[in-house]
Amino acid sequence: MGLKYLFKPSTMAVVGVSTSQDNHPANVIYNKNHLRYPVKTFPVNLKGGILNREILYPSVGHIQEDIDMAVIAVRAEYVPKVVEQCIQKGVKGAVIISGGFAEAGNLKLQQRLVDMAKEASFPFVGPNCLGIYAPDHVDTFFLPGERIIRPDKGNVGFVSQSGGVLVDQMVKFAGQGIGVSLAVSIGNKAYIKETDMLDWFDQDPETKVIAFYIEGFEKGEGRKFIKRTEQCSKPVVVFKAGKSKKGIEAVSSHTASLAGNYRVFSEIMKQYCVAEADSEYELTSFCEALSCYPKGIKGNVGIISLSGGHGVIAADACELYGISIPEIEKETMNTIMDKLSPEIRNIVSLVNPLDLTGSSVDSDIVTSARHLSRDMNIDCILALLIPYSPGVSADIGAKLSQVARNEGKPMIAYVPNEDKYKIIIEGFELNNIPVASSVEGAVMMAKALMRCRPC
Repeated sequence: MGLKYLFKPSTMAVVGVSTSQDNHPANVIYNKNHLRYPVKTFPVNLKGGILNREILYPSVGHIQEDIDMAVIAVRAEYVPKVVEQCIQKGVKGAVIISGGFAEAGNLKLQQRLVDMAKEASFPFVGPNCLGIYAPDHVDTFFLPGERIIRPDKGNVGFVSQSGGVLVDQMVKFAGQGIGVSLAVSIGNKAYIKETDMLDWFDQDPETKVIAFYIEGFEKGEGRKFIKRTEQCSKPVVVFKAGKSKKGIEAVSSHTASLAGNYRVFSEIMKQYCVAEADSEYELTSFCEALSCYPKGIKGNVGIISLSGGHGVIAADACELYGISIPEIEKETMNTIMDKLSPEIRNIVSLVNPLDLTGSSVDSDIVTSARHLSRDMNIDCILALLIPYSPGVSADIGAKLSQVARNEGKPMIAYVPNEDKYKIIIEGFELNNIPVASSVEGAVMMAKALMRCRPC
């Protein structure tokens, strides 16, 4: 299925632009793209007319130029006619914003769209969706630009059945410094489904992590999706909704999907090494971790802390998530002890988790990280930094990043997310080391790497 012109269009028609409602979805979409994005945009009103001295075309067919994509925001009963006009014009695909299809009980109307599209090989996203956000290229969300918090361009491709969840997740991504290559709200997913998006992202050079918010599948669709993940060359993260009785009921009324048996689906995801996120918070943490480290780990972590309490919290979280905290080899402990500052040798605890105390300095932390990385029992380092300690410099993030690069083992850092510690955080992030804003968040990132390990 050719999706290039949906996600990277040069020209776009917005169908449904109103002459009387400035806040109509089509007007918002047209104005935003016309003024702020490089895609050449044409306004269409089924009755024609003029709006703000601009000609409104009565149909897509009246536009003189070739059109890559149409965004359709008219009443449901008018959509088939518009789709027919798009096909006749040679438009290469569409985003159907309009609701009132399967989610409202109009199954026949939705199936009519599907039949038309399949016969003409005319791909469309939706209906009942927000559509596509491609950074610096196109935005079909019917939300005013000033209301949206957009993540920077990055390497996470995100697909959501729910437009609201997608927009909310974009806020979380932006807050955590996670960039997106493409974000797509697929709504009722009548034509383009999760498996189609897997195909696109798998071959997209700008995407390194593929994430999904899924409410449900049609019969047989879930198994097809999971089987496709087995051939995917990139880590896949799934946040599955519809786990409870009420959640299952809500899924049906929202996007007309079948929630299915969650426990069965969850077990299958584990078998195929799909990283299942249990919450929105985990979804964010998983995406950040896997965007830095696409290859999985066995789940044997070495923990370095400047506070005994933080080490305890991390140990408890590791046990909760099934992450191992192995014993440190005696040779490793002896090497670290020999290289520590004399002032802390008598007060540190060199068991896993390592408690270097608040009296440690940069060289103690770096030394411990370097030699712990060389321990054969350890496949991931958790560095729990307490920047309040007087011996910790602003360069500690950059110094530890160099250790991670040289030793070749994943490192995950915890640093409180405060402006005064920004330089430490940037020292990690500029070197592609994930940073969590809580101890549990750091452990969640390790959980992501463990869940996607090669089978």
